[in-house]
Amino acid sequence: MKILFVTGEAGPFLRTGGLGDVSQALPLALNKEKQDVRVIMPLYSAIKDVYRQTMVFLGSKVVALGWRQQYAGVFTCEYEGVKYYFIDNEYYFKRFGVYGHYDDGERFAFFSKAVLEVLPLIDFFPDVIHCNDWQTGLLPVYLDAFFRADERLANVKTVMTIHNIEFQGAMDKSCISDVFGIPASHYSMVEYANNANMLKAGIEGANAVTTVSKTYAEEILNPYYAYGLEDILKKRSYKIRGIVNGIDVDLYNPQKDVGLFAKFSAKTVAKKAANKKGLQEMVNLPVADKPLIGMVTRLTNQKGLDLVMEVINDILNMDIQMVVLGTGDWKYETALTEVAKRYQSKLAVIINFSQDIASKIYGGSDMFLMPSKFEPCGLSQLIAMRYGSVPIVRETGGLKDTVPAFNPVEKTGRGFTFKTYNAYDMLDAIRRAVGTYYQKDEWSAVVNNAMSGDYSWKTSAKEYVELYKELLK
Repeated sequence: MKILFVTGEAGPFLRTGGLGDVSQALPLALNKEKQDVRVIMPLYSAIKDVYRQTMVFLGSKVVALGWRQQYAGVFTCEYEGVKYYFIDNEYYFKRFGVYGHYDDGERFAFFSKAVLEVLPLIDFFPDVIHCNDWQTGLLPVYLDAFFRADERLANVKTVMTIHNIEFQGAMDKSCISDVFGIPASHYSMVEYANNANMLKAGIEGANAVTTVSKTYAEEILNPYYAYGLEDILKKRSYKIRGIVNGIDVDLYNPQKDVGLFAKFSAKTVAKKAANKKGLQEMVNLPVADKPLIGMVTRLTNQKGLDLVMEVINDILNMDIQMVVLGTGDWKYETALTEVAKRYQSKLAVIINFSQDIASKIYGGSDMFLMPSKFEPCGLSQLIAMRYGSVPIVRETGGLKDTVPAFNPVEKTGRGFTFKTYNAYDMLDAIRRAVGTYYQKDEWSAVVNNAMSGDYSWKTSAKEYVELYKELLK
């Protein structure tokens, strides 16, 4: 099959979060399944020269966007056997930062339409176009409104993956005709709740809709999780399917990770002790054999920081240590920094993001706290388990799907879980994890279970291939 993977970002060229990781790893996994998969994304000015120097210019087209006529250049390069294309337009993409501009709706409407316009230029007419998040939500609508008359695109199928439904590309509804250039015949696909909604357009227009975990596919039918889209999701529930994300197990590999103080595997897990000692020394915590809890996270409400701050004194009054790495809301950055001053021998807070330090926390911590309010899939818990850091998570979205609760009698499960979004339920899960740490047989079992899991994209890639095949029948 020929698959075009359309995304607002993709590693290694540019990533701001989980979408960038998925857009790198899933195409690689599909390629290993013998599928002809290509990736297309904007040519941002932030893409480093080391990658730009490998790109070849293929040509350009003029893209009509409402009353505008915009240039779209196309560059290409290959990375690890996958061909990548880049849509060039300096007015839209030569900017500081990837998202958050006043005209993001126009920028990604242009990108979505440009992808379809340049297909003859790149001489690639896919069987399936796989769209991702609101940035590509208008593509299925443009395909149906303007491109079906081309016999090469008459039967192409579309998949829309929702990575995080909180972000929908909602704009003033005047954008639908004036900015997006959507004809009256397709206006209703984009309009929702008296706004233009780009994610809703993708849900309406795509042949299939996927989410990044099975539980999240069920949760988003509930108003609590749907961020206002529950009505359309319930109407289109027949086309929604959950396929859990994996991680790049070559990239996140404790046997190869140069960020670790000592490389290790499930068979040599005793070497984690060297990573713990190195981490404690690096962040000025006493070197001691006591549970070390790690967090690598955005410091936001969604990630459960309100729960953490509600019981932070209770957590730190336990005989534990804690290391937090991340940036986010000013109130959490400030509050954690102040608490760290009071608990200098127990809490280290690094207001930053560094892949090197993240690796050291994954490799050196005994436990990994991830009490998310909602979590479409989550990659951090998968990385933590791969590095033998036992997750403490709330049972939501991908956390529920990937972290079965530890059963101390049968010695099954990979982590410690709690159900309700409640600080004291979270505290109970932390206490259970800390208690288990001192039961060495049980602790050894849960660490081994975590490290033995298959977190690769292999199974998920096969599920996507099956979905594509179903659509093409």
